[in-house]
Amino acid sequence: MERKKLSDVEYKSIERGAMIVIKDWLRLKPWERMVIVTSENYLTEANMLKTCAGKRALSVDLMVVEEKGKRVGDFFDRHEGVFDGYKAVIGATEYSLVTTKAAKRAIKRGSKFLSLPLSTNDGRSMLSYRFLTMDTKKSKMMAGVIMKYLNSSSVIHVTTKLGTNLKFYKMNRSAGFFNGVVKDGHGFSSASIEVYVPIEETKTEGIMAADGSLGYIGKVEKPFKIYLKKGRISDIEMTDDGKKLKEYMEDFHDLGIYVASELGIGLNSYSKCRGKCYIEDESSYGTFHVGVGRNIALGGIHEANGHFDIVARRPDIFADNRKIMERGKIIIPEPEVY
Repeated sequence: MERKKLSDVEYKSIERGAMIVIKDWLRLKPWERMVIVTSENYLTEANMLKTCAGKRALSVDLMVVEEKGKRVGDFFDRHEGVFDGYKAVIGATEYSLVTTKAAKRAIKRGSKFLSLPLSTNDGRSMLSYRFLTMDTKKSKMMAGVIMKYLNSSSVIHVTTKLGTNLKFYKMNRSAGFFNGVVKDGHGFSSASIEVYVPIEETKTEGIMAADGSLGYIGKVEKPFKIYLKKGRISDIEMTDDGKKLKEYMEDFHDLGIYVASELGIGLNSYSKCRGKCYIEDESSYGTFHVGVGRNIALGGIHEANGHFDIVARRPDIFADNRKIMERGKIIIPEPEVY
């Protein structure tokens, strides 16, 4: 999508978003050396982030990558130590870098890492979206309610009125959450405000009725079915949207991208699943998503050439038969009677 010239209002809204990222999410300290990874398409945002960061820290670098699109992470898989000299890293490219080997190494070494994929489908800057203003304390509280039940369960069952009927398994896997704040994420986070589970990669079974968005592809125009067996996408209903998804996945040239590796639950009540912004879609309260492809940064063991999420609306979610979400709304399960 071609970027248009910014108005004063748009410029101010991008500045607001950049300050939220630096001050509230990253909580950058004066002594922390920082790098912002970006591409030529997002220099406006990157320079705004750099300006805001420069007000709080003495050393802020830009790293402009040449590789674009879904392959942008390849460089950061080949060069694992590229972030070794930095205490804070923002991945502000089109696609997420949080699942790359370089990000995993940086997090393990104790650096702050914020995934800030800036891809949108409407020409607006992601930093100007209102969903960035979600109260992080509220989202943390919401996540805590859900994670309590997810972490005490072994099977998660998700259904929807449109025909979703999926079972996910999570033996020895713990749920986590993102709300932008790297401290809450124990060193790394994402602009996506969600609970995530790095599910067992060989066990997901059932049908997903996709009616929200297809990651970076955009809005689902007409709901269609995706079939999963033994942890992998085994078939896709060949509607117009289904064909787009099939073509997109084939372009990875990696069978590992078909593996269901994450269950995500959106927690951002300011987000709307409109297909305009990948991060907004998967963050939207009242939705769930199935992440496919790599999940090593989330606590899983699956490697692939990439990762993206398929979003559906208004789920009923059960953790070991306890209903924790009804039609997309968090509910408190009744206590068990012994």
